[in-house]
Amino acid sequence: MEDVIPFSRPFRSARELENLATVLASDHAHGDGRFTRSASARIAALSDADHVLLTTSCTHALEMASYLLDLGPGDEIVMPSFTFASAANAVARTGATLVFVDLDPTTGNIDPVQIAEAVGTATKAIFVMHYGGMPVDMPAIGAVAREHGLPIVEDNAHGLGVDAGDRTLGTFGVLATQSFHDTKNVHSGEGGALLVNDPALVDRAEIMREKGTNRSQFLRGEVDKYSWVDWGSSYLLSELNAAVLDSQLEEFDGIQRRRLEVWDRYATELADWAGESSVRLMLPPDGIHAAHLFYLLMPSWELQGRIIRHLRERGVIATFHYVPLDSSPAGRRFGRVLRPLDRSEDFSRRLVRLPLWAGMSEDQTTRVIEAVQSFRL
Repeated sequence: MEDVIPFSRPFRSARELENLATVLASDHAHGDGRFTRSASARIAALSDADHVLLTTSCTHALEMASYLLDLGPGDEIVMPSFTFASAANAVARTGATLVFVDLDPTTGNIDPVQIAEAVGTATKAIFVMHYGGMPVDMPAIGAVAREHGLPIVEDNAHGLGVDAGDRTLGTFGVLATQSFHDTKNVHSGEGGALLVNDPALVDRAEIMREKGTNRSQFLRGEVDKYSWVDWGSSYLLSELNAAVLDSQLEEFDGIQRRRLEVWDRYATELADWAGESSVRLMLPPDGIHAAHLFYLLMPSWELQGRIIRHLRERGVIATFHYVPLDSSPAGRRFGRVLRPLDRSEDFSRRLVRLPLWAGMSEDQTTRVIEAVQSFRL
């Protein structure tokens, strides 16, 4: 068999080893050094966010968002069921209740109509995720949020730098989070960021990230010594991770261009096969997406499993995505639903993600396409 084509492969940037060597020679391997500042500035430029704080993971950024909103027992958070567990964990650990709602089957994003139905007197915030870097319907969700005076938190793990028309993803909410896990378009191995778009939250966010101390203010000379002033944890990304991230962000445009080339080939060359096979390809509204993923929506759950096995036999690793959280043991323990979330269940049971990474060769992309085209219902 030819070499196996993995589902994902971390991108190797040109300057990452040079940056790492610089950190190791500097005696400053903890966070908030030169590369933390540089990477944060690059993220701010890509996202148009007001304030960027690098964190050890997107999960930790979501935890910070939950605590910055002072969530607690008796509060409810409206969020999608079709998403990764990190957002749910971040809310659940505060004692707040998760209210899961269904998705829009066109995109996999949260359904604004169900958000409006789910908002009640105990609702404290709305959490959304831009699936695959496809923008959530923020005008509709923003209208619901304004009507009820609710903050929005964006999980933008898939959508760094995506222009949604009048705004960039990550700037619609009072808070937004990014992921730099090595499966993401740019990465630091493990890492994340909190984008703070409400100036009133910036100081507390800095304190929370620095173990509840005002160390950041001390380092800027704003206080003469630092001390414990609020709740916090060790959320600060190390300078070694920041060095890798900075080198990746330096090549952001090239990474996106390579990923888009693969994405466009899938969309174009699989179109006829999909039409003949009653398979729906990923179709971002207005063509806006991050080239983070490409999926097939198979006609049935049985065919989802069959094509994944078919591709694996041909050396191509494909996968499904997200078991809906409301159907999980933890989801039933920490959350509730207004009604059965049939669309999330159906979407999850039919979705197949194809390999997509910046280093994929033309030959590898061709092999994936031919393997998919060889599948017969």
